[in-house]
Amino acid sequence: MQSEAVLVGLLMAASHPASVLIIVATAGNVLGAAINWYIGRYLLRFRGKRWFPSSDHQLERAQNWYGRYGRWSLLGCWLPIVGDPLTVVAGLMREPLISFLGLVTIAKGTRYILLAAATLAWL
Repeated sequence: MQSEAVLVGLLMAASHPASVLIIVATAGNVLGAAINWYIGRYLLRFRGKRWFPSSDHQLERAQNWYGRYGRWSLLGCWLPIVGDPLTVVAGLMREPLISFLGLVTIAKGTRYILLAAATLAWL
């Protein structure tokens, strides 16, 4: 939620155009999601290690969930708590980077556009 607070604060300060702030916030968030995708893409090679972040059961559940809802579930990547793990699972499931980036950009960009619109309407 820090990026949302920073965006609102900068919008209220009116120090930069709203469009620039939205683009920068979206780009930063999409970059973070792409890093998660990359981590997920190569995570399974460490599956047998003691420090591996999830059990086989948790991993299977996440893969089944993604298998059921597919790439369209990435439209929920902006949600707190489930959004970041969803981007990691997309990497695990070998979601192509192009479709991943497109859906994540739509989801995260829409969140910032709506937040900016609400903030500017409130001012």
